[in-house]
Amino acid sequence: MSPDKKYVLAVGETKNANGMGTVESYRATGNKLKFKSKKPSGGAHPCFVAIDSAWNVLVANYTGGNVGLLKLGRNGKLTELLDIEQHTGKGTTDRQEGPHAHSAWFEPDGSGIISADLGTNELWFSKIEDGSKKLIPRNPEKIAMKPGAGPRHIAFHPNQKWIYILNELDNTITLVEKTSAGEYNVGPSISTLPDDFDQFSKSAHIAISSDGKYIYASNRGHNSIAVFESNADDGTLKMLALEPTRGDGPRHFALSPDQEFLVVANQNTNNLVSFKRDKYTGRLTYVGETEAPAPVCVLFK
Repeated sequence: MSPDKKYVLAVGETKNANGMGTVESYRATGNKLKFKSKKPSGGAHPCFVAIDSAWNVLVANYTGGNVGLLKLGRNGKLTELLDIEQHTGKGTTDRQEGPHAHSAWFEPDGSGIISADLGTNELWFSKIEDGSKKLIPRNPEKIAMKPGAGPRHIAFHPNQKWIYILNELDNTITLVEKTSAGEYNVGPSISTLPDDFDQFSKSAHIAISSDGKYIYASNRGHNSIAVFESNADDGTLKMLALEPTRGDGPRHFALSPDQEFLVVANQNTNNLVSFKRDKYTGRLTYVGETEAPAPVCVLFK
């Protein structure tokens, strides 16, 4: 949603005649959405969109292997593409034959942008140049994850020095520490799955509680939400629980603004499932569910 909560941004996860998908904007009024604008995303099959406090918009294009930059006007209409950050390289698995930008995030401290590229197996670092409104590389331009990890989504600790990277392909969370000098150091990783699980699964989304104490990650295949506690001294994680999502393919979930609930979207079984969250233990208790057609994102207004 836009910073003023008036507009919703969404991607069209397609590839059109111009080889690009779309990003669209809507006015949110009550329970209705009114279409405002649609623009090219900069690459094929966009899968993620983000907006910052200055209304800059980032779109991660999975098949295009790039990140598009636009801006949302105060009238809810998107500009044309301002720039494209094209990724290059490949990883070591059959899902990593080329770049696949899976998400792009504005760092909470305002220092720049981090993009997770599953295909190149790297985090890419950039910023928006004030004058040109172009995406320019930072130092470092990129850092690698463990071979075959496949970085997908990111969660930022409120202390602004710990960054948790969810890796889709090897089902892990990697701790990256940001130093006071602006350097990024790759730390330990922890599995999101139980030790005795040997079937296919792929991680999807990660989120952190507002107090920074608990981290949640979804597993598609194992069909669970992994609950972790963050060590207050060094940011390392300890798994506390694995809560079944009561559906198949939990592609996304979100914590409610008051942190009292977690709602997960099970894409393959067409249901949204709500859990009550214990703020003191981090654990989840099933509340109820409702039907929804192939849900892939949960957004609280």
